[in-house]
Amino acid sequence: MSFDPATLSRILTALTLGFHIIFATIGVGVPVMIMIAEWLGIRKQDPHYILLARRWARGFTVTVAVGVVTGTAIGMQLSLLWPSFMKVAGQVIALPLFMETFAFFFEAIFLGIYLYTWDRFKKPLYHWLFVIPVVIGSSASAFFITTVNAFMNTPQGFTLANGAIAAIEPIKAMFNPATPSKVAHVLASSYLTSAFILAAITAWSILKGKGGEYHRKALRLTMIWGLVFAVGTIVVGDLSGKFLAKYQPEKLAAAEWHFETKPQADLLLGGTLDPETQEVKGALVLPGALSILAGGTTNTEVKGLNDFPQELWPPLYVHYLFDLMVILGMYLAVVAGLFILARAWKKKYEWNPWLLRSIVAGGPLAMIAIELGWMYAEIGRQPWILRGYMKTSEGATMSGDVGQMLILFALLYAVLAIVSTSVLLRMFRNNSPELEMQKRGIQQ
Repeated sequence: MSFDPATLSRILTALTLGFHIIFATIGVGVPVMIMIAEWLGIRKQDPHYILLARRWARGFTVTVAVGVVTGTAIGMQLSLLWPSFMKVAGQVIALPLFMETFAFFFEAIFLGIYLYTWDRFKKPLYHWLFVIPVVIGSSASAFFITTVNAFMNTPQGFTLANGAIAAIEPIKAMFNPATPSKVAHVLASSYLTSAFILAAITAWSILKGKGGEYHRKALRLTMIWGLVFAVGTIVVGDLSGKFLAKYQPEKLAAAEWHFETKPQADLLLGGTLDPETQEVKGALVLPGALSILAGGTTNTEVKGLNDFPQELWPPLYVHYLFDLMVILGMYLAVVAGLFILARAWKKKYEWNPWLLRSIVAGGPLAMIAIELGWMYAEIGRQPWILRGYMKTSEGATMSGDVGQMLILFALLYAVLAIVSTSVLLRMFRNNSPELEMQKRGIQQ
């Protein structure tokens, strides 16, 4: 089986983004958890929280290093794989691309200062202050790069005539209609996923018999904030639905197999679709819920796919991507909520083995939800790379060497995955919390 350069370019870009998102998500969310843990440690004069911040910061540096490599690959591939797109859009989105690099340097500088100034100040608060620029830098980096993706969905700030771009307004392009909901969703989901990954690691340790105060405090901290971020993600998800209904109605309609424009539109979960008859079978139907998602009331009219030329429909399998993303997001919120309820009711129930196993599962499931969300975002925009201006096939390279690039980058990502996982495992196995607490004279 042979693929054309455009298809190979899409596969390689998807591979790079899918791999990078793992480290980018952790890179955005973990600094927030470090900041919270150290603040609690200082405020409560509790060495367990301080140790949490120390250990999370060490692991964070590894993910940052890998994220730099994969982020650089994305920048390179934009120019090599999508030259026609960059010729048109490159001048418009140059500002956020530059600012994303600046934000990373800002983060990296203060991360170095933060890591090498532990125990250097008489007042620990001075050290904590250095993590704030790290949080700002990592979140700003996510903000700027997400505005580029938002621009691809709702492009503005330029005019295009006969292939020539003019009247460029970089600020207007960056703050396009998709920016608020997309940035908010990326940040909230990154914080949520990072909290659950850290919680999953802790819950696994407790299940293995490490149930000291250090682990208990770590799990309570991550699950409390996991619930906060889960609720925030749900709220932002609702805003995203309303954005889609107004600016990308075909994308929302494809996600819900909604063909006829009408009010009181139903939201469908699961099921199978007959493309010829447009009949859906076996789905869980939530009456009027799609209208509520689109406009807040059941009387909101939701545009159907039949209002658009069929060649401009997104692939209809995005329905499953959307459903799984939503279901996994709700799972995380429910698990975090159950943990908080168990603690409020009877503290011993928060260490229930089944609840701990659910938290362990939540770590990888949260990352899968992130991947599904980005797949829905990108596939749901098809056939456009720049909505309304350029189709994906028109933006791709015609080079015949993309296949070799795909193999080389796949090998690179495999090596990075193996090395980073090995380094993280060795880093924490050889220096367990118990051993570190013993060295520091912290009561376990």
